Amino acid sequence: MINPATTAAALSLQKQSRLKKICFLLMLCCWQFTANSQSLAEIKKVLDTTNNPLGYVKFVLKKKYFIDTVAVLSTSTFLGKSDSLAYHGKVGKVYGPFKKENILVKILMKAPNTFYHVKHILLDTSVFSKRFADKLADSIILKIKSGLATFADEASIYSADNESARKGGDLGWFVRGVMLPAMDVELVKHKKGELFKVWSTSGLHIVTIADDPKKDNGYALMLRVIL
Repeated sequence: MINPATTAAALSLQKQSRLKKICFLLMLCCWQFTANSQSLAEIKKVLDTTNNPLGYVKFVLKKKYFIDTVAVLSTSTFLGKSDSLAYHGKVGKVYGPFKKENILVKILMKAPNTFYHVKHILLDTSVFSKRFADKLADSIILKIKSGLATFADEASIYSADNESARKGGDLGWFVRGVMLPAMDVELVKHKKGELFKVWSTSGLHIVTIADDPKKDNGYALMLRVIL
């Protein structure tokens, strides 16, 4: 025998399910109608505030989109807009469209990485012999340690890396894996303020760690919407 109470409860659940479907369809219709008449500023506003940016782009705007992860290799020198946004951009914020690019970018999330702040003086072994470069490096290190010269002074005189030499040998903040493999190995062996030598195919590097390693914005998950 069918229990009337059970039947009534089942019918009530069915009605609720239908009502939810109707509400969802009405919401989509409203979004679609709104999207067709929305200005760029209004689209950006919705993307800025919605909790479901993918649903809005896919079902309402019906635009092509891409989701990718962008790595930040240096916090002082950027390769382009992507890694600059990955570092400077705010999570949840929408950027663009950019000049000659009909694209909007939303920062979905960020993750940290470890950055190192390094200075170096490059002694070019195509100019100096390895033996002379090694002795010169020892002399430079001794002058800096004794206070007779600063690292910046010696970089401006001896470094073959003209770009960093103009900044006192400063290479800025970067992640391991960006610089020379030999330097990556030595970075974890030394502390802030220490002076050490690293050989590479470019020559002999006199290196110092300018600051303690720090955690900073290292990765960003981005939603790119093609308008």
